[in-house]
Amino acid sequence: MNNSLRAMRPVLPILIGASLMLSLSMGLRQSLGIFMPPLTKDIGISVSDFTLAIAVQNLAWGFLQPLAGAWALRLGFRRLMVAGSLLYVAGLMLLVTAHGFVSVLLGAGVAIGASMALTGPAFAMAVASRSVSAAVRSSVLGIISAAGSLGALMAAPLGQALAQTQGWRVGLYGFIALSLIILPAAWYAGRADKLPMPPSPGGDDQSAGEMTRKALRHPPFVVMTLAYFVCGMQLIFLTTHLPSYLAICGLDPMLSAQALGVIGGFNVLGSLFFGWAGGRWNKLLLLGGIYVLRSIGIAWYFMTFPTPTSTLVFAAVMGFLWLGVGPLVAGSISETFGVRWQAMLGGVAFMSHQVGSFVGAYGGGLIYDALGSYSLAWQVGAAVGLTAGIVQVAFALARPHRPQAPLAVAA
Repeated sequence: MNNSLRAMRPVLPILIGASLMLSLSMGLRQSLGIFMPPLTKDIGISVSDFTLAIAVQNLAWGFLQPLAGAWALRLGFRRLMVAGSLLYVAGLMLLVTAHGFVSVLLGAGVAIGASMALTGPAFAMAVASRSVSAAVRSSVLGIISAAGSLGALMAAPLGQALAQTQGWRVGLYGFIALSLIILPAAWYAGRADKLPMPPSPGGDDQSAGEMTRKALRHPPFVVMTLAYFVCGMQLIFLTTHLPSYLAICGLDPMLSAQALGVIGGFNVLGSLFFGWAGGRWNKLLLLGGIYVLRSIGIAWYFMTFPTPTSTLVFAAVMGFLWLGVGPLVAGSISETFGVRWQAMLGGVAFMSHQVGSFVGAYGGGLIYDALGSYSLAWQVGAAVGLTAGIVQVAFALARPHRPQAPLAVAA
């Protein structure tokens, strides 16, 4: 292990750049929900209009991710990540100058969604996996995933404080200032292009289409991908609608920012734990456990009237279970199909996650606009999550994951 850690020193700029890029790109987008109440009232759009933009963001991100992963093999990570950084700033500029639904849709939806495909977890995990040995890869992926929450820990309180004292547009200008840091971070992370590519289990002479077909005929990958839908649905529902839910319940608006900050802080612990655990136990079994525990936590919180204490406890529990899925999914793909295809196949799985995100963001908004309550939304989220988690656990127990199995490379 000590030799492995010493070998990581030359690639520390890559890992730090990937961590910082992921931290800010994830943290800023996860905190956009704090602007929903004042923004919608100020420019005269509905809650469902705003959540539609967030839903489009998630669909754009999800459907572009497999293509972005394939492009990275041809164009290199640096070019794409730098382009994504610039697109992120442009999306926030469109949002801060918005006076109607179209600008919100293009800025918070299309532009930021497309940029996330180039600066989000898939690329950050891929450059990190390429930079380290298999012996420490799962733990390193846990560290990178943990970094993805630190941005929210800083961005949410900052944005909320600026929005309360200076208005939501000033809050978003604060976000723009933070987003500019993504550019140099992406540049340093792009040094991974100069590193040799580890060989793939099935050889390096296969096309992207061939690897995609193999993955879709690999049952553990298919079950993991389908269950990933739940992850997106639950997390985006919370980040988008929790501020609105707390406002409806008459709680201090700053509590929503504090909750998002607590989620970010405990996600650091959860990501580190699941990155470590994924190197020792069945990754797919751990994934199922996360979905089951999340669903139980959602049911407990929404069945009782929220208080500041219960909200922060709930945020801590959700935070611990938040992005721990990242190192587990990325690690499972890299050890089964190889680092070369991690970004692309991670993108294929992520499409399911983002369809779930669309349902969580937009579906929650539609239900609220129709019923004036989030009760049905959280009930559906908890029930679907519990079902998916149980299926994932049962499948993992019935078919233990073996990275060396011929099935992983069979045609």
